[in-house]
Amino acid sequence: MKFFGNVTNGAKLMKSVHVFNKRIKDIEAAKARGDYEEERRIIAEATGIWVNNVIKLLDMHINIKGRENIPEGPCVFFSNHQSYADIPTFFKACEGKQIGFIAKDSLAKAPYFGKWIRNIRGIFITRGDTRESLKSFRTGVDYLKDGFSLVIFPEGTRSQGGPMREFKAGSFKLATKAKVPVVPVTINGSYHLVEETGIITKGVHIDIVIHPAIPTAGMERSEMAKLHETVEATVRTTLEELQKHDDQPDLRPDKRAKSSK
Repeated sequence: MKFFGNVTNGAKLMKSVHVFNKRIKDIEAAKARGDYEEERRIIAEATGIWVNNVIKLLDMHINIKGRENIPEGPCVFFSNHQSYADIPTFFKACEGKQIGFIAKDSLAKAPYFGKWIRNIRGIFITRGDTRESLKSFRTGVDYLKDGFSLVIFPEGTRSQGGPMREFKAGSFKLATKAKVPVVPVTINGSYHLVEETGIITKGVHIDIVIHPAIPTAGMERSEMAKLHETVEATVRTTLEELQKHDDQPDLRPDKRAKSSK
């Protein structure tokens, strides 16, 4: 992976995660005594400090719409997934609220990042292992019932600026089982940060739209069966509208070469 092709910025980005190290003991202490409200507060504070440092470091420009649609209590955000940059984009959009991410198990061993994904109540999914996936599912339901919020990318992988993939229906069972609101989210432009050139690129513009929450408590089975289609349609329609107005220049070297002729 060429994520850290820009050595200086890559090193600074890795180092930025140290902000969590200062709060891990506080997070673990609150968790141990069952003070989940305090745990969520500390997590939100730490992630807020981290994301603002990252935004300053990378000169990111994040345009946020729909913050008023973020529920007060626990919920599950379902978003399209363009880039690793979707993570800081979400933290900024939900600043002040604890959110954890559903991540692939390979990230559990990632230096620095694997540890803090766990500490913010994120969950690792082992693809292809039904038993482990079921354990993760149960953990996610428990987290939601305890008041923690999660983010899921139901495409299953990054589109990296390509077409948005279909949303997987199974991922929505986490929200319906816990009976918490589902919040559709649309992200556009995040792939410009890394995936477009293969190295970290400063000054990118990212749009994130938080759509109205969909309550799942009391939802009819017929509605649950089509929930993934409903959310996907909302996200896809908005993404297409945003892409019509996406005037950010293509930063890929091959495209730059052609445009300069």
